[in-house]
Amino acid sequence: MTDDLARGSAGSFIGGRYRLLEKLGNGANGTVFRALDEFLDRQVAIKVLRKPAGAGEPLRGDDEVKLLARLNHSSLVTLLDAGIDRIDPEQPRVYLVMELAQGPDLRQRLAEGPLSRRHIAQAGQDLAEGLDYIHHHGVVHRDVKPANIMLFDYRQDSSRIWAKLADFGVAFMVGDRQVPTTTGVHGTAGYLSPEQARAEPVGPPSDVYSLGLVLLECLTGEHPFPGPPLESAVARLLRDPHIPEELDPQWSVLLKAMTAADPGARPSAHETALTLSDIFASLRGRHKVDPVIVPDDEQQRMEAVHRYQILDTPADGAFDRITALAARLFKTPIAIVSVVDHDRIWFKSHHGLDVGQIDRDPGLCASAILQDDPWIVNNAPVDPRTLANPLVAGDLGLGFYAGVPLRTRDGYKLGTLCVLDYEPREFGQEDVKTLEDLAAVVMNDLELRLQSRQLPGALAAWQQGPEN
Repeated sequence: MTDDLARGSAGSFIGGRYRLLEKLGNGANGTVFRALDEFLDRQVAIKVLRKPAGAGEPLRGDDEVKLLARLNHSSLVTLLDAGIDRIDPEQPRVYLVMELAQGPDLRQRLAEGPLSRRHIAQAGQDLAEGLDYIHHHGVVHRDVKPANIMLFDYRQDSSRIWAKLADFGVAFMVGDRQVPTTTGVHGTAGYLSPEQARAEPVGPPSDVYSLGLVLLECLTGEHPFPGPPLESAVARLLRDPHIPEELDPQWSVLLKAMTAADPGARPSAHETALTLSDIFASLRGRHKVDPVIVPDDEQQRMEAVHRYQILDTPADGAFDRITALAARLFKTPIAIVSVVDHDRIWFKSHHGLDVGQIDRDPGLCASAILQDDPWIVNNAPVDPRTLANPLVAGDLGLGFYAGVPLRTRDGYKLGTLCVLDYEPREFGQEDVKTLEDLAAVVMNDLELRLQSRQLPGALAAWQQGPEN
């Protein structure tokens, strides 16, 4: 069994029920495999830990392994099982069975380009809450870094990302089972806390420091302590990480506190999560949209949007028959009635897509309202206007978009009626006319609603008569 694991041969078992399928990667602390849980018939990820040579840390006991397996929080990659494989008594191996994450890790995501400030605050809050949870249960992670942070976009619309902390391979318990003082250094050099770099005993503040470095890298796009492992580890003993002056004060204050050299001066994970929640709330209130997708008459357009009172209103189903009809007529899986707000797009009716809103930046409807004519994109993955759009190039993988504006009587575009498909397709002039007719039905309903609200005031003014 030990040889099978070392080679990662397909078909070998660990723990009596997990059949190894393929090796996913090697790290300093173990090897990760894709495996099949034969009992539940599902794929999982298994990390087989290797004992650091010369570190002097005892093999994790059964009680501690079971504690790790009981950790359950939305901000943690779920640990499904754990155990010690003792088929070779001379070399017992700890293994951790985890959910098989399908999304990218943060290291991969940052290689594609920067995250928005709002997404960084969201992800940071998730991670801080996860750390607060494990710290409350007496666990210190010791290896918080981008490669151990998984990102999930469950709605596939970029409006919200979720972050989960993975890989508890070097975690340890605090309290009565304090890890002994040793000369070993656990973790990844670029994200070590100063106390880790000095090979001192560490506690929860060490994880907060590492998370601070991760957030700083997300905000600046640069590693705070670059260079070879030894140089990087020693650098934090000589200086604090550089925090650019151009960062907003709310970020600067938090990051300076999180990366304080003195562990006692750092905020707790709970305090960090609360601060990041406040930062996200403030960013949401002043989210800036790329000016390229803002019409010249935006102020007047937004006044028209507010005039129709269709923002932040509960779904009333008024347009559901329109979107269902559009999807049937054009044989598309998705049809939407959208309203473009100053920083987001509200889906007042959404057939075939369980999403109520998305950020304005990636939304195709934000581009559609810039056009005087219907906006038709027959082959989105190759069209220069859309090929880099996250809704096209990302997991959602849209292949086609056709949208016509919802135009008010005085010429302002509130949003669109649009149909979408995952595959490219043709959309002829007769199709365009039909979509325009359906959009006119939507606007006619909105105009009637507006008139019904204005009627009581007009009637009261008529009854009062002209002023004498």
